Amino acid sequence: MSEDAVQAAEAVTLGPLDIGRIMAALPHRYPMLLVDRVEEVILDRSIVAIKAVTINEQFFQGHFPGRPIMPGVLIVEAMAQAAGILALESLGLAGTGKLVYFMSIDEVKFRKPVEPGVLLRLEVEIVQKSSRSTKFAGRALIDGKLAAEAKFMAMIADPPKAG
Repeated sequence: MSEDAVQAAEAVTLGPLDIGRIMAALPHRYPMLLVDRVEEVILDRSIVAIKAVTINEQFFQGHFPGRPIMPGVLIVEAMAQAAGILALESLGLAGTGKLVYFMSIDEVKFRKPVEPGVLLRLEVEIVQKSSRSTKFAGRALIDGKLAAEAKFMAMIADPPKAG
């Protein structure tokens, strides 16, 4: 058996994950929770998640009146939240209160506007892991067409102490 075949056979897949499981992994809440459903998580490898984009989103009030478009920074944030779920689930840290922090964002490209009424498919894969950080490549798609893509790096840390 080839190494790729062995890795595929050993891959642990989770999903679908509902909003309760998402909220257990991420500290984000309305209006900043940007992942509504997780279709599939392949631990240590990739995630496919969904953001249902509706006209009820707060940001559409001002971005832009008469032509609502999801801000690009929030599309990248949605990809990052999906990556956070992937990282925390892969390490068995979902529900522990650990936080996933952005360290860098690179090669961001916006290809198609994201408007109300779409299901934004978030596909994120791990590109490289180290003991302190993980590099990801993310894509946001609408009906199979690329809307945005980015590479980014994140780290897991304890939440700040209250006080």
